[in-house]
Amino acid sequence: MPENSNAKILIVDDSPENLCVLSDLLQTQFQVRVATSGEKALRIAGTAPHPDLILLDVMMPGMDGYQVFKHLRADSTTRDIPIIFVTAMDSDEAQLQGLDSGAVDYITKPISPPIVMARVRIQLELKQARDRLSHQNAWLEAEIARRMAENELIQEVSIRALAHLAEARDPETGNHILRTQGYVQELAMALLDSPGFCDVLTDKFIKLLSRSAPLHDIGKVGIPDAILLKPGPLTSDEWAVMKTHARIGSEAIEMAEQEAAGQVEFLSLAKEIAHWHHEKWDGSGYPDGLSGESIPASARIMALADVFDALISPRVYKAPMSYAEARDIIASGSGSHFDPVMVDVFLKHFDVFCEIADRYSDSVMV
Repeated sequence: MPENSNAKILIVDDSPENLCVLSDLLQTQFQVRVATSGEKALRIAGTAPHPDLILLDVMMPGMDGYQVFKHLRADSTTRDIPIIFVTAMDSDEAQLQGLDSGAVDYITKPISPPIVMARVRIQLELKQARDRLSHQNAWLEAEIARRMAENELIQEVSIRALAHLAEARDPETGNHILRTQGYVQELAMALLDSPGFCDVLTDKFIKLLSRSAPLHDIGKVGIPDAILLKPGPLTSDEWAVMKTHARIGSEAIEMAEQEAAGQVEFLSLAKEIAHWHHEKWDGSGYPDGLSGESIPASARIMALADVFDALISPRVYKAPMSYAEARDIIASGSGSHFDPVMVDVFLKHFDVFCEIADRYSDSVMV
């Protein structure tokens, strides 16, 4: 509104004479509406288009100015309208009470037209500045949200691309990364009520965990085809090479961490998962022989998800197991291969894991 020429002002006074004086003064430059009672003032102020400024008499019969002010501030549609009290009460105490209540200014009667005009202009300019700042902040917040969503999408696509690069080495794995990502998220969510996990498995942690899960086998890119695609049992030497994929993956992610301009939180979890998702609860896993809770929770969750999917998926060297057979093997591994608390939660929510497996079965194109 250039120079406030389109500003809307509401004058509230029970005296017609006072309304005429203020209206005649202000309507030459502003859009003016008047109300002779507090009730009418509230109806006008609460109806769009809302006034940009209210000149409010304090001493009115029925609902006085302070009561009107209180109602205006309680309503989300009117709480931000600046209010100037206009009253014959000119004591310091009365002015202090008006300003302390939240009014932007206090004008005493009889009014001085130049003073009233100057104070009205100041308050309208301040409101205009606040509105511009509010709109700018809203735009900035929307722009930040848009860019964050865009960055997250780029991150997701990049992760999937890297994960598919590893999976492309083994064409039989199909939708493995989508299924394991679903298992990981479901298992983490189901563990929230379990003792020892509520402090670790925050909403943020679970989001990062789900995002980083597809990178668990990124190290397979470093395993020779002769070993990775061998249609039969591996020799002890070949198995030793195969096990290096955990270290290869974690080292690759660590290099990415070091080259990043700042900390990338999901990479820390991705590194944990890649490095330790083949560790076992009893310490018989690899590459470091960790046991129990010394294995990061992220890797323990991934271990169960990865084994379940491997059991129900076909490989060149085996046929897929039924869900029931896979469930029994997971159950038998409680306390040896897997965290027993996680196994209990997995069994309790077993139907959900089966639903995830069906949703992303290799016969479904995703």
